Amino acid sequence: MSDYPIIRWNEAGEEKSARWRSKNDAPPPKRVIIADDRITADAAYRLACEGNALLWRGDFQNARQLLQALARRADKKPRKRKTIKTIPGAAEAFHLHRQRQSQRARTLGMLLLPFNADHSIPLRRAPDVRPACLDVYDTGTEPYVISLRELQGLIGAYEWRKRGIDIPALGARIHPHYGVFAPIRNEYVGLVANASLPSRTMTHSVAFDIGTGSGVLAAVLAGRCIERIVATDLDLRALDCARENLTRLGLARQVELFQADLFPAGHASLIVCNPPWIPARPSSPLEHAIFDLEGRMLRGFLNGLAAHLVPDGEGWLILSDFAEHLGLRSRAELLAAINAAGLRVLTKSDVKPHHPRSTDAQDPFHAARAAELTSLWRLAAK
Repeated sequence: MSDYPIIRWNEAGEEKSARWRSKNDAPPPKRVIIADDRITADAAYRLACEGNALLWRGDFQNARQLLQALARRADKKPRKRKTIKTIPGAAEAFHLHRQRQSQRARTLGMLLLPFNADHSIPLRRAPDVRPACLDVYDTGTEPYVISLRELQGLIGAYEWRKRGIDIPALGARIHPHYGVFAPIRNEYVGLVANASLPSRTMTHSVAFDIGTGSGVLAAVLAGRCIERIVATDLDLRALDCARENLTRLGLARQVELFQADLFPAGHASLIVCNPPWIPARPSSPLEHAIFDLEGRMLRGFLNGLAAHLVPDGEGWLILSDFAEHLGLRSRAELLAAINAAGLRVLTKSDVKPHHPRSTDAQDPFHAARAAELTSLWRLAAK
């Protein structure tokens, strides 16, 4: 607990303090005000927008209702201004949307909850959240404070981990951990499951899974009788998650897990990678599987691929073209990056996403989502 920062506040004329925890890397609030059931939603929203954190001392269920009221105010559309502004393009609109979402998250994150050292909440009608907290946080010896919004994320992730996500192409369930990309939209898994394997795997049955996350693609490759799979990830949480899933599926002996930034040592006849598909800065560690500033992982995979392929081996790049529809990356730029890495495109197969947002006409980027395709690019060295 000594690694966690301390937040301080005044309560009933006394100076008090507690440890601040945030798996989202949210900074500790500088100003903390005590709040309870008597505060109105308008007053709470004004204080939160001004940068004041509200440490809740009232009924837990009332705190949940207050957070919902704060979200409604944050989502309220501003009044139209009389001044005429230039209509932003898709890329600019996307960045403005991200800025608004980031501000929204900061505001809603200002409603704080106290916790005892054993992860229990000392509030009326508070649920028992100790299993969800123990799943993410280490065993503590001191009371601490987190935001109610982060707690809701912890609980949601814990439920996903318990229930698991059905992966039709795998014929099994994957159980994601908190902070590890959950393969909810898993059309891409079917691409890997159905593509014909490179002929080179018949004589050199070794595959790499770069950025394995939950281990779902490593599991698919193991199910396709690849004798040896090396799965890498830089995040230790992802490696723990993949190890648990592969053990549950009885594939732990077939898949080796290594902490690495992209490639392990050696060569493979098949190297698979599903990098973040939007070249933009992630606003929290939880977004690293989706957002990657300047496409660092994509470029790193392409630039290192040829050096790790055996002769006649293939690299399978799984990538959504959502960024192309937003104007954040063009198809020409992607093809140029492939060519510059000494690679050539063998074939490309596509699948249309089926997640709910792809058909939500109210989504601000509905046109881009409706046109989105996820592709498996089969690449080989020149």
